[in-house]
Amino acid sequence: MSTPKHGPALDRVRALVREVAKFGAVGGLGVLVNLGVFNLIRSTTDLQVVRASVIATVVAIATNYLGFRYFAYRDRAQSGRTRELALFIAFSVIGLIIENGVLYTATYGFGWDGKLETNAFKFIGIGVATVFRFWSYRTWVFKALPAPAAVSLVVGQRDGQAGGQSGTQGGGAPGAPAAPRTPEPAGK
Repeated sequence: MSTPKHGPALDRVRALVREVAKFGAVGGLGVLVNLGVFNLIRSTTDLQVVRASVIATVVAIATNYLGFRYFAYRDRAQSGRTRELALFIAFSVIGLIIENGVLYTATYGFGWDGKLETNAFKFIGIGVATVFRFWSYRTWVFKALPAPAAVSLVVGQRDGQAGGQSGTQGGGAPGAPAAPRTPEPAGK
C-alpha cells in the first residue's frame, strides 16, 4: 500500500489544526469566564481595574487548566503532575502579566478607563497572551508523547520497508516481529 507523497506533513498539519481547535474551545470558555468575572467584579465592587482583571484572570486560569488537562491535552503525557502544574502556573503567570500589562498601559498610561475601553483592552491583552500560552503549554507543559520507535521499526519491517525485505529474518516464525538487522561492514 502506498502513502501519499505529502502524507506525513498533511497529518502533522491536521493534528495541529485539531490541537488549535481544542485549545480554542477551552480558551474560548476561559475568555468568557475571564470577561464575565471581570465585569461582575467591576460592577459590584470598587476594586481598581487591573486588580479586578488579575482576579478574573486567576479564575480563568483555574478553569483553563481543567479544560486543557482533561479535554484539549488528555492524550498527552500524564506523568509528573506536580511538574506539569508548576510549569502551567509559571507560564500562566507570565500570560497574566502580558494580559494585564496591556490593560495597565491602556488604563494608567493613556487614561482609557471607561467600561468599553477596559473591556476592549482586556480582550486585546487576552489575545496577545493567548499566543504565548499556546506556544508554552504545548511546548513545555503538555508535551506530546514520543512515537514509540520499536513499533515503527516492526511495522516498517513487516511492510518490507526496512532493507527491502518482507516477512521474517533469520529463520523466525512467519508473522513474528523480525530482529533489527545490523549493517554489514563496508567492503564486503
